[in-house]
Amino acid sequence: MPVKKSNPDFMLIIVTLTLLTVGLIMVYSASAIWANFKFDDSFFFAKRQLLFAGVGVIAMFFIMNVDYWTWRSWAKVILIGCFLLLVLVLIPGIGMERNGSRSWIGVGAFSIQPSEFIKLAMIAFLAKFLSEQQKYITTIKKGLLPSLSLVFLAFGMIMLQPDLGTGTVMLGTCIVMIFIAGARIFHFVILGLIGVGGFVALILSAPYRMARITSFLDPWQDPQGTGFQIIQSLFAIGPGGLFGQGLGESRQKFFYLPEPQTDFIFAILSEELGFIGGTFVLLLFSLLLWRGIRIALGAPDLYGSFLAVGIISMVAIQVMINIGVVTGLMPVTGITLPFLSYGGSSLTLMLMAIGVLLNISRYARL
Repeated sequence: MPVKKSNPDFMLIIVTLTLLTVGLIMVYSASAIWANFKFDDSFFFAKRQLLFAGVGVIAMFFIMNVDYWTWRSWAKVILIGCFLLLVLVLIPGIGMERNGSRSWIGVGAFSIQPSEFIKLAMIAFLAKFLSEQQKYITTIKKGLLPSLSLVFLAFGMIMLQPDLGTGTVMLGTCIVMIFIAGARIFHFVILGLIGVGGFVALILSAPYRMARITSFLDPWQDPQGTGFQIIQSLFAIGPGGLFGQGLGESRQKFFYLPEPQTDFIFAILSEELGFIGGTFVLLLFSLLLWRGIRIALGAPDLYGSFLAVGIISMVAIQVMINIGVVTGLMPVTGITLPFLSYGGSSLTLMLMAIGVLLNISRYARL
């Protein structure tokens, strides 16, 4: 176990809590009209998000004080547990279906999304594997194949729900980790070609995925159907201008943009706070990624470095996909914006991951 050197990264804590505060404000602003109409309580989503945030922050500060090598010891057990949850979520009567995906397990009045937690479990296990087997990573048999087999198994189980967005984030995160570990470029080219073929097959296997692709290329082909969300999102971002319509003054949240507090919350933020507000949020994410990269580079061992790389890659990929979807640059995938979008499992998972990153920072040379 490396020797603890310092206090956790203070800037990372400030940036995370600032993003969380912005998220709580925007969840209320984006959801108040819908919540009042559906639940007769304009604070319905905001109160639940505040509860999730409270649990997540407590978990973050607790995990910040748990030596990150603990996750190395328990990585296999945690990953097996998450795989079991992925199996349970597919069983009728246990798994809950929403918007065509069976991705949740009910726990009292709340629900958890196992596919969210397997992202962090896979990062912890893969960091352990890569740190122990890095000398074999340039080989297919002992390095690349064992790691990718497990990753694609998890991806396949997530796709059975189906949840292409979460699966894509997990897959992309693991590929970045394997690449950083030293895998050969040639192997990645071959895998990339295979991956493109598989991705095309996934799209062609489900008509709704093909519809999302065609709507992304030209949402005006079906403005009342598959292109509806993208068009309404752009209608929110455009009028925001430089300074926005004002906090709470969004028009698109009046039942134009479906469930604006989740995947498309950045559109409402841009409408109300304008280019300045959107840029401020992106700057906060950039600071978070910068601190994460510093921690990964300064970690005292390979396991800490790979663990930090995995966490920061997960956040970066999820932010890029969400912003890409909201601005019409990518097909709709159903990915939340970290720390801002409404969602208990996603928010708690992200705060737990930051807790791990903060613990690594206590050992890192910053």
